[in-house]
Amino acid sequence: MEKYVLSVLVENKSGVLSRVSGLFSRRGFNIDSLTVCETHNPGQSRMTIVVSGDEYVLEQIEKQLSKLVEVISISHCKKEETCEREMALIKVKAAGTDRAVIIETCEIFRAHIVDVAEKSVVVEATGSEEKIESLIRLLEPYGILELVKTGITALGRGEKVMQ
Repeated sequence: MEKYVLSVLVENKSGVLSRVSGLFSRRGFNIDSLTVCETHNPGQSRMTIVVSGDEYVLEQIEKQLSKLVEVISISHCKKEETCEREMALIKVKAAGTDRAVIIETCEIFRAHIVDVAEKSVVVEATGSEEKIESLIRLLEPYGILELVKTGITALGRGEKVMQ
C-alpha cells in the first residue's frame, strides 16, 4: 500500500470536518493523518489528508470529496512537487548523564528542547516523516514518556497556488 497526501481547500464552516471524515468512514477508507487550519482567507480552511491505498482508492477518495458542496479544490501532493513537514513533541526521561546525550541528539536533528524538568525534557522536532521517526527511534532507549505528532502538512512548490 502506498501513502497519498491530499490537500483539500474547503469552506471554513461548522460541520465540514465532520462531513469529510464521515465520507471516509462510510466508504471504509482510513485516514492515516489529518491536519486542518484556517488559511490566510478566513472563509477557507485547508485540510492535509494522508491515506493509504492504491491508485483506485485515491481516485475514489478524490471523486467522493469533489461531490461535497463545501470542497473548493483538491490536489494530490506528489513528493517531488511538494514541501512536506511534520511536527512532534516528545517527552523523554532525561536524568543524569543521559540528559547530555539527549541534548546532543536533538542538536544533530535540529530539534529544540522546549521544556526541562528534573527528570525529563520535552523535545520539539520538525521535518520529514522519516526524520521524525529516526529521532523517535534514537530517543526510545532513554524512555519516551509521551509523544504527539501533527501528521503531515504539505504545500506545493513554486508559483502554483491552490484556489
